[in-house]
Amino acid sequence: MADFKRTIQEKAKNHFDYMVQTRRYLHKNPEVSFKEYDTTDYILHELKKIGIETHRPLETGCVGIIEGGKTSDRVIALRADIDALAMDEEGEAKRSFMSDRPGAAHCCGHDAHTANLLGAANILTEMQDEIEGNVLLIFQPAEETLPGGGRLLCETDFLQEHNVQEIYGLHTSPVHQTGTIATKPGPLMARPDEFEITIKGTGGHAASPHLTVDPIVMLGEIITQFQTIVSRSVDPADPAVVTIGRVRAGSTYNVIPAQAELIGTVRTFSQENAYLIRDRMESILKGIADGAGGGYEFEFNEGYPAVVNNEKLTDYLIKTSKRYLGDNAVTQMPKPLMAGEDFAFYQQQFPGAFFLLGSGSEEADSQWSWHHPRYNVDEKCMLTGSALMAGLVLGE
Repeated sequence: MADFKRTIQEKAKNHFDYMVQTRRYLHKNPEVSFKEYDTTDYILHELKKIGIETHRPLETGCVGIIEGGKTSDRVIALRADIDALAMDEEGEAKRSFMSDRPGAAHCCGHDAHTANLLGAANILTEMQDEIEGNVLLIFQPAEETLPGGGRLLCETDFLQEHNVQEIYGLHTSPVHQTGTIATKPGPLMARPDEFEITIKGTGGHAASPHLTVDPIVMLGEIITQFQTIVSRSVDPADPAVVTIGRVRAGSTYNVIPAQAELIGTVRTFSQENAYLIRDRMESILKGIADGAGGGYEFEFNEGYPAVVNNEKLTDYLIKTSKRYLGDNAVTQMPKPLMAGEDFAFYQQQFPGAFFLLGSGSEEADSQWSWHHPRYNVDEKCMLTGSALMAGLVLGE
């Protein structure tokens, strides 16, 4: 094991410059969900360059297959997501490789996920004779956008046809130090549903509110009432969140508009609680609209399932991490996150474990939250991530 560990760590160091260059190229050339054509072509080129068999089950994204040198029925999959967010970025620390594409930015770390897995691919190719069974390298599109690239890939049956038995994924984490990982068995990340609401009133002059049905007043009541759903309808022992992310209403000082709009997200860990919250939202909307003499439209869009880690695979992940990184480098999280991840779709088909890869440091200015315009990663996290991904394949 000591030789294996040393070999993998040395190879990760040998490929570190490559991973940094790859990450910065992808960061400078981001593509949003379902539009990752150049990104896909780049990944395919890199995989073919080192002799990895490639497949393209979806229009964007791809899967590489490494056949191990040791005969075995084991098939392990490693997953990275490749899409960027539809936003602009900021940050002096990444000035030399800022996005060249307005309205698209890697402010969630998927560029590092992709570069990290390409680094692991190089390590594994160089140690191919030591691999038992086959390895699938999944470069997945559209993690950021419903219905989720993970769901669409699972629906192709490509992974099922290749007899995947276990799958691992990661996400960079600004709240954990570089060189560490964090995970837990069982529920790890929430189910993220989304809602869209249009509140319908009767517009008119601001000086004659009695001749209108004011949708802004209704909107205010709805926002207030929505905040009582979790506190008064959901079991206090069950984590749940209702957040309104955008409100639109009105155009000027002296006009009462005809309608108002709001969108937001619901985060839970069960379909039961998601539906309970959905139904309570509907009841509140109906009551307020009927009481004011207005109307509403309500769409509740079901998102990804909750990420629930397989206990056996999580135990293997933790043990492997401690052996490669040291006991103090592994944090067992005391509670799950309310963020969502479409890695959950793989876990509905195969045993899977997901972990957070520490990428936060003051030196790299990489402690900003996910989706913040200054989001960045300490690129040294890829030394940890690529070695650990390779280690999961090659054994404890």
